[in-house]
Amino acid sequence: MTDETCQWQGWREATERALYGPGGFYLRPEGPAGHFRTSVHASPLFAGAVARLLREVAEELGSAEVDLVDVGAGRGELLTGVLAATAGSGLAVRAVAVERAARPAGLDPRVEWTDRIPRGVRGLLFANEWLDNVPVDVAEADATGTARYVEVRADGTERLGPPVSGPDADWLSRWWPLREPGARAEIGLPRDRAWAHAVASLTAGRAVAVDYAHVRAARPPFGTLTGFRAGREVPPVPDGTCDLTSHVALDACGGLPAGEPRHDDDHVPGPGAHARASTVPRPELATQREALRRLGVSGERPPLALASTDPAGYVRALASAGEAAELTAPGGLGDFLWLTQRVPL
Repeated sequence: MTDETCQWQGWREATERALYGPGGFYLRPEGPAGHFRTSVHASPLFAGAVARLLREVAEELGSAEVDLVDVGAGRGELLTGVLAATAGSGLAVRAVAVERAARPAGLDPRVEWTDRIPRGVRGLLFANEWLDNVPVDVAEADATGTARYVEVRADGTERLGPPVSGPDADWLSRWWPLREPGARAEIGLPRDRAWAHAVASLTAGRAVAVDYAHVRAARPPFGTLTGFRAGREVPPVPDGTCDLTSHVALDACGGLPAGEPRHDDDHVPGPGAHARASTVPRPELATQREALRRLGVSGERPPLALASTDPAGYVRALASAGEAAELTAPGGLGDFLWLTQRVPL
């Protein structure tokens, strides 16, 4: 094996090492919040909305005891906010953070910390900006239109590797066909499998994934792989110094391409499969703007009359409206997609 062969890797392997290997980006003490803002960091209104969603799930389950599993928990910011928002509500929340990094100092002792998704979850599994950091390979169509794996070195230099084959080729054909030379795609099969594993952890409740995303009718022609460091977008270099992220084909994760029905021959049915399928709710896709407005986050300005009757209250309401507007803004966080899968009792 030559030195050159040792240096070149597929993007999935290179990303895994850069983000989660020794000294990897996501294992650093500052955590994700040291480099970029998610909806969780933008406003406590987001945690409040998740708390309302958790109460909905508890009502559906008919129980005041409910699990909340945060997959890709960062440093526990969302769970901390939800526990605060549900204080005094009568809910008994079992809060579980799933994260590869070590437990941060000073985290609420009620939060369980683990690097594996627990089984037997009865409640809400929530994954905010998790799937975009599940490493995937990148494919590019060569001059003849053949989809090839893109290989990369630690300095970010790329070259085309062997043709895409096997399940990866099947995934591209179904979910993200490359029709022109130079077209690129992120092969989302590892994310589909990661999400299926997460949903399978539920015995009853809901699983929700929130992410930068796209659907088959509007795939970006050259992919979305990029890097972030210290709040700025940077070229994707798999050397451990920056985040490596790409938008998620959430329709593929849910098994439901936007605007198209599920086909019975998409999966090999087992005994009783059609009877089971009729009782399993269809996965739902919505924008964050739609999802948060349903949960009471609208971004509407308070009435001006409040300024004269309660000036301090008006200022607080105005600040809250500004935060809500950021969470629901078109062209920004409001365009994130929410994938919801329900697991009935």
